[in-house]
Amino acid sequence: MTTQVPSNSVLTETILNNCAERAASYDRENRFFQEDFDELKAAGYLKMPIPKEMGGLGMNLAEVCREERRLAYRSAPTALALNMHIYWMGLAADLLRMGDKSCLWMLEEGANGEVFAAGHSESGNDLPVLFSSSRAERADGGYKFYAHKTFGSLTPVWTRLGLHAADTSDPANPKIVHAFLPRSTDGIKVVETWDTLGMRATRSDDTMIEGALVPDNYIARVVPQDFAGADLFVLGIFAWAEPTFASIYLAQAQRALDLAIANATSKSSVAMGGQTMAHNGMIQYTIAEMVLELDAITAHVERIADDWSNGVDYGGLWASKLVSAKYHAVESARRIVKLALDVTGGGSIFKGNEMERLLRDTVLGPVHPANSNVVHEIVGKTALGLLGQPPRWG
Repeated sequence: MTTQVPSNSVLTETILNNCAERAASYDRENRFFQEDFDELKAAGYLKMPIPKEMGGLGMNLAEVCREERRLAYRSAPTALALNMHIYWMGLAADLLRMGDKSCLWMLEEGANGEVFAAGHSESGNDLPVLFSSSRAERADGGYKFYAHKTFGSLTPVWTRLGLHAADTSDPANPKIVHAFLPRSTDGIKVVETWDTLGMRATRSDDTMIEGALVPDNYIARVVPQDFAGADLFVLGIFAWAEPTFASIYLAQAQRALDLAIANATSKSSVAMGGQTMAHNGMIQYTIAEMVLELDAITAHVERIADDWSNGVDYGGLWASKLVSAKYHAVESARRIVKLALDVTGGGSIFKGNEMERLLRDTVLGPVHPANSNVVHEIVGKTALGLLGQPPRWG
């Protein structure tokens, strides 16, 4: 894979090779990527978006996306899980660049080694971040939270859980409270639930929150429910999560293509007189389909990340552009990996084969926000000038 490497990259070939070598055992044992985590944290990977003057690498979104691709090409679950921390750092750094110091403390804590995670996923909520099935109640000095959060990622190591919940004390004006829950807070219970089809090393267990008090200094925003509350903080969550998710699945598509090409150019065909499978016309067609699809999603994802990094003003179109890039990358990556399996054949379905692991990992792409239904709602309503207008459906 040829990807532009930022001059301040900490992803050495040694680190990338080490992560690649450990990936299969993490998946097989359903084990958290602790060794990867320790090595990457020590190298400074978790500080990529943090400003240089605060001890970080000062990377913008486009640069971070390139680094995420390089790591995901070798070990996608490691890149995906760490992204749950990195996009919080990126959001806070962007706000600071815009003159908003409200999340400066996040950068300070990230620079000091705190690990942030995402606590948005919850049962019954089909529009995460903007709505919530969790509850937040105002209390002395902060908010009490009641929630069952799923797909947390980084469960063994996070020290700050970024979460949101609904404050419905005024039924006519429900609010969404965005907060960061310190791990040491009373009222938190982690339940080990993670035994999944793919992305197994992420260790995304459930977190039960029963009356945990988050003090005001860890409350990032209290905003109106729905798109009316999509201020720069909320939009920034999508701006950093969607292109980075997309980049991770883009990397897996590239890896699948490279493995398919390596297989086709090395495996001989008895029916073709001993020539390699690369000389088979249908193999050539399938490889071409993969390349065409990969070129399209590469251009799409890179353009959106570059435009955000360069401050392009799309106004109200930004939400649509962000979710469409992630959706396009995930759906195309899934198709590319399946096509790669057509090229590599039955040998790729055995446990321990990298292609088999890629197939399972890419299947999980739609699980990460925004899912297909939400993407089509946002894109369709944006195009029609209806985004944020009630009723939500109809």
